[in-house]
Amino acid sequence: MAVYTEVSDEALRAFLAQYAIGELLAYRGIAEGVENSNYALKTTQGDFILTLYEKRVDPAELPWFLGLMQHLAARGLSCPQPVPGRDGAALRVLEGRPAAICTFLPGFWPRRVRPSHCAPLGEALAQLHRAGEGYAPVRRNALGPDSWGPLLDRCRGDGESVQPGLIAELDAALAEILAQWPEPGRLPVGHIHADLFPDNVFFLEDDGRRPRVSGLIDFYFACTDLYAYDIAVVLNAWCFEPDHSFNVTKARAILRAYGGRREIAPAEWQALPVLCRGAAMRFLLTRLYDWVNTPPGAMVTRKDPLEYLHKLRFFRHATHAGAIGG
Repeated sequence: MAVYTEVSDEALRAFLAQYAIGELLAYRGIAEGVENSNYALKTTQGDFILTLYEKRVDPAELPWFLGLMQHLAARGLSCPQPVPGRDGAALRVLEGRPAAICTFLPGFWPRRVRPSHCAPLGEALAQLHRAGEGYAPVRRNALGPDSWGPLLDRCRGDGESVQPGLIAELDAALAEILAQWPEPGRLPVGHIHADLFPDNVFFLEDDGRRPRVSGLIDFYFACTDLYAYDIAVVLNAWCFEPDHSFNVTKARAILRAYGGRREIAPAEWQALPVLCRGAAMRFLLTRLYDWVNTPPGAMVTRKDPLEYLHKLRFFRHATHAGAIGG
């Protein structure tokens, strides 16, 4: 979440008049994240999240995202629900941007991931994959492997300023990843989150018991792709310590809990190391691009691309699933 587009009091009140969610009491921008502009709203009827969709999101695809969230919730997954306006439409325009209001989920995302978070996370990821079955529309992964080369090319001019030799190292690593990427049809495919970082998973904790997932948020990178790639994204996002070491205990907890809800096929286990390298490459490249292209004055927290260089280097040496918790 982030704020690129400022919303005036007058524009927001006129926008909210199109909804039956009560009178506005307070609102504030949410600076975390890098993609869309988000505001926390408090009205006389409760708490909501307002999202203005920025340039990386294709407005034509927004009905797909909102429909997926509705589909997942109808099948028992806790996730935000689009709020329809008085005219029944959930999607409209604010400050020149496509915009929607979604319900607010209780809970907190873990600033420090503990092993006790990992099994509930694995269960929730498998539940998401199972719940997505039956949602007929398909959305290709716009940030999948075929996008990584062009994205790297767009970073060549300024990428070396981040770290000397970075572009050459990424060229070599990307060539390896693409050469080993699974052939189409070899692995199970379905609807995936593709961005399930700790700040997109809310937990509740009950008197020292195991934390439980209260909801998953931010589905605007969701797509139709390999289930195992979604697992690889989660291993990248949740299993590294501040010193860049890989915590195999956390990975094993995620994988075992996931497998208890949805069996991981042998071919998925075999492909997991290269999928983890691919996931590291994807987030390294988008962070690198944002690092050198974030507009001045944007209320957004830039994320360090070199964090994912350490992860990529680890996974380049993890040549079998056992090295990453399998």
